[in-house]
Amino acid sequence: MRSLRVVLACAAAILVTSSIAQANLLSNGSFETPLVPIGNFTTFPSGSAGITGWTVVGPIGTNVAIVSGTFSQNGVLFPAQDGIQWLDLTGLNSNTTEGVAQAVTTNPGDLYQLSYFIGNTTGGGIFGTTSTVNVSLNGVPAFGDTNSNASPTTLNWQQFTHNFVASAGATTLTFINGDPANDNSNGLDNVVLLDLGPASQPIPEPASLALFGAGLACLGLIRRRQAG
Repeated sequence: MRSLRVVLACAAAILVTSSIAQANLLSNGSFETPLVPIGNFTTFPSGSAGITGWTVVGPIGTNVAIVSGTFSQNGVLFPAQDGIQWLDLTGLNSNTTEGVAQAVTTNPGDLYQLSYFIGNTTGGGIFGTTSTVNVSLNGVPAFGDTNSNASPTTLNWQQFTHNFVASAGATTLTFINGDPANDNSNGLDNVVLLDLGPASQPIPEPASLALFGAGLACLGLIRRRQAG
């Protein structure tokens, strides 16, 4: 019975560690709402707040699209990286500098980790060969990443991670399509923003190491209980 209580306590501790490590500051980072028709997509024009947590930005007449993970076209499959939907920054016949933005509360001087997946396919004839996403912080260009992985039959996802120090009590993150006009697919999914604490302090250990450490501690406690 005593060992069972220890196991339950360890399980609870690991769950707490996991939830803390995965605290995403962004709302709807995987574009799961609103739901779009299965196997299809829905477009949102520049200026729209129809995507939960996000505002669509770009020149008048442009748009982005939330795409179902079961969508396919020209012999190419378009699965989501996380969940069942993803965002296409090229929209429908837009293919210009449109994108999405979200403002979050930040602590000046804190170190933040931003990660996201970019989706690319080289098949289908109309989807280009690379996918580029440009990121700005409070209107200032900060990061630019390109997924150039060859993937002729399915959307391929590549993760990119960056750190930055917040300079204000609010930070607006903007993700802009960087593909040329003849490229009709530029995927964005699983966007995560984490507060790593004051930049002057050591960076906290990754979630996997934290969970591993919690597991080892619990294992040692159980063994000591059994030995006693």
